[in-house]
Amino acid sequence: MSSTDFSLDRDPFGRLRLRMGGRLYDSVAPVRSFPVSAPDEGIALVGADGAELVWLETLDELPGDLRRLIEEELASREFVPEILRIRQASSFATPSRWQVETERGHTTLLLKAEEDIRRLSASTLLISDGYGVQYLIRDVAALDKTSRRILDRFL
Repeated sequence: MSSTDFSLDRDPFGRLRLRMGGRLYDSVAPVRSFPVSAPDEGIALVGADGAELVWLETLDELPGDLRRLIEEELASREFVPEILRIRQASSFATPSRWQVETERGHTTLLLKAEEDIRRLSASTLLISDGYGVQYLIRDVAALDKTSRRILDRFL
């Protein structure tokens, strides 16, 4: 779809609106198809009923103002901190409290079971903590030696 086929703005309540083909769609949400492996590719704009209204192969095809609105909306909906370092684990059995460093700062997560660590690829992990937050380890090999040693105990 050409970027000139639709326009986006915000309503007075801050919700995203889509104008396309003479119609106005309220409460539109962008949804990533591959949020970890290809975050800027394959994005759908869906209506309040969940139906796809626009498919975007890549955000790069959009002019700056449309891209900014979509990126702002995605950022407000997505919260997946990336673990850069595992400082310590309270025990090597679950449940275990981990002190971690993310790109957003230091935090503590609760690992309830080993099954809460899910392998997305050979080098990428997604960790669900006991509080419902998802943490990403993008590249296990890029972690420092201490972090890998702690992680190995749970894998």
